[in-house]
Amino acid sequence: MSTRATQEPGPISRVLRPIRGALIAAASLSALGAVLTLVPLAAMAHIAALALGAAGALPDTLWSIVGISVVCVLAGMAAISASELVAHLADNHLTHALRQSAVQRLAQLPLGWFTDRASGEVKQAMQDDIGTLHELTAHFFTTAGRAAGAVLACALYLLAMDWRLAIVALLPFPAFFAFFGRAVKRSAANMDELATAMGRINNAVVEFTGGMPVLKAFGAAGKSHGAYREAVDSFARVFTDFTRPLVGAMANANAMIAPVAVLGVVLVAGTLFVAQGWMAPADLLPFVLVAPGMSAPLLLLHYLTHDLNAAAGAAQRVHALLQTPVLAQPAPAQRAIPAGAEVRFEQVGYAYEGQENVLSDISFTLRPGTVTAVVGASGSGKSTLARLLLRFFDPTQGRITLGGADLRQMESAELYRRVGFVLQEVRLIHASVAENIALGRPSASAQEIEQAARVANIHERILRLPRGYDSVVGEDAELSGGERQRVSIARAVLLDAPVLVLDEATAAADAESELAIQEALSRMAQGRSLLVIAHRLDTIAHADHIIVLDGGRIREQGSHAELLAAGGRYARLWALGGYAPSQEEAGGAC
Repeated sequence: MSTRATQEPGPISRVLRPIRGALIAAASLSALGAVLTLVPLAAMAHIAALALGAAGALPDTLWSIVGISVVCVLAGMAAISASELVAHLADNHLTHALRQSAVQRLAQLPLGWFTDRASGEVKQAMQDDIGTLHELTAHFFTTAGRAAGAVLACALYLLAMDWRLAIVALLPFPAFFAFFGRAVKRSAANMDELATAMGRINNAVVEFTGGMPVLKAFGAAGKSHGAYREAVDSFARVFTDFTRPLVGAMANANAMIAPVAVLGVVLVAGTLFVAQGWMAPADLLPFVLVAPGMSAPLLLLHYLTHDLNAAAGAAQRVHALLQTPVLAQPAPAQRAIPAGAEVRFEQVGYAYEGQENVLSDISFTLRPGTVTAVVGASGSGKSTLARLLLRFFDPTQGRITLGGADLRQMESAELYRRVGFVLQEVRLIHASVAENIALGRPSASAQEIEQAARVANIHERILRLPRGYDSVVGEDAELSGGERQRVSIARAVLLDAPVLVLDEATAAADAESELAIQEALSRMAQGRSLLVIAHRLDTIAHADHIIVLDGGRIREQGSHAELLAAGGRYARLWALGGYAPSQEEAGGAC
C-alpha cells in the first residue's frame, strides 16, 4: 500500500493532467526561443574573434553572422510569443473546466456539506486557488522553459568552446544550490513553529477586533492589548529564528553566482590558461560574454520554485473540492415518483462522520393535512431530523419515504419541488427581492410573488424599499433578520410544496409580525404534511402530533393533551416554560 501511495501523482499533476501536453509544448517553445535569442551573444564573441584574427575576411563573414543573428532573434521572439499563447490558451481551458467542474460538483453535493463550511472556503477554492493556478499554468512553465533553455544552451556552448575552462566557470553554480539547500534545510526545522506562531497572531487579531466592545464594557481592554502584543512578539522571535539562517546564506549564495564573481572566476582561470598556452586570448571572449549571463536565469529558476509551494496548496484544495463525495442520485431506470405527500420515518438513525449516533430508531408518520411538531432540549437531534427529510444528508440507518418513494431514489429537483422549508439560517442570493421570493418558481408572475409576500407579511416592507420588488439584496435592500426570514417564508409560500419543514421559522421575526406569520403558516398548512421544529411549546400546542426527542431518541409522542396527562418529559418542559393552563386552548398553532 505504501508503494502505491508513493507512486500516486501529486495534486499539481492531477489538476494539470488535462493540459499537460500543452504545457510541455509551451515550455519547449519557450526554451527554444530562449536559445535562439542567445545566438547574437555567441555571434558577438565570434565577430570579436574574427576581428582579432583574420581582418581581411571580416566584411563578408560579418554580414552573414549578423543576418543569422537577426533571423535567430526574430525566430526566438516568435517562439516565445507562441509559447505564451499556447500556455494562456491552456490556462483558459483549464480555468473554464475547473470552474465548470466545481459548479457541477457543488450542485451535486448534499446541502449538509454547506452547513459545515463558510462561503469563504468555497470562494477560496473556486476563485483564489484557481487564480493561483493561473500563475502556474500561464507563466511558470514558460518562464521555467526560458530559464532552463538559456542555462542549458550557455553551458553546452561553453563546453563546446573549451570544456576545461567551462568546468571551472560553472563551478560556482552547483556550489550555490548546495549552499542554499543546506540553509533551507536548517530553516525548515522552524517551519512548524512559524505556522503555530502565525495561528496565534491570527487568533489574537480576531479576539482583539471582535471582542473589543465586550472588553471595553468590562474594562479589560488592556488584557486584549497585552495578548495581542505577546502574540506579535512571539511571532517576531520565531520569524527571526526562521529567517536568520536564510539571510546570511542567501547573501553568500547570491554573491557566489553574481555576474561580477563569475566574471572574476573566468578572468582568473582564463588568464592562467592563456599563460600556460592552453588557449588563445581570443578564445576567452565567449566565456567573458556568456558565463556571467547564466546568473540571472539560474536565480530565476530558484525563485520560481517558491511559486510551486503556493500552487501545490491551491491544487490540493481544488482537487479536494472536485473529489468531495456527491449526493447519490438514482439511475434513470431506478427513479421513484412519489404517490402522495405522506412522509414516513422508518427506524431512521444518523451519525456524523467519526461520531456516535445523534439519532437512533426514529419512526413516525407525517400525514397530509396534519401538523407534526418535534420538541426537545438543545442537542437532542431536532434540526438533524429535519435536515434528513430535506436530504441535507442521508440516514446511516433506516429510510425516509415520501409518498412511498425512498428519498434516495428521488431526483433532487423532484424532491425540492415537493418539500419546501424555512430554516433558522436564512440564505438570500444577490438578486432582486422578487427573484429571491421566486427562487423555487422562476416562472411565477408578479401577482403571485406579491401574494406570497402578503401571506408572509413582508409586502408592505418591500414597498418601502427604494425600488420595491426590484431592489437588490445587499445593495438597496437592507433587510433585518426578521425581514429576511419573512422573505424566506414568502419563498416557501410561492413554492406551494405539499410537504413543508419549519425549523423555528419565526425565530427571527419581530413580535409585531409573529402572530400574522403564525396565522399565515396555519392557513398554508391545510392539505399539507407539516413538520415543525419548535423551541417554544406554546406555538405548537395545537399540533396534531407532538414528538419529544431526548438523546437522539423518541421518548414520548402524542397530542398536547395526551402528553400533559402523561406527566412525562413534555409536561415537565411545559411547566418549566411557565405557560398558563389556558394556553392549551389559546396557544398559537403552526
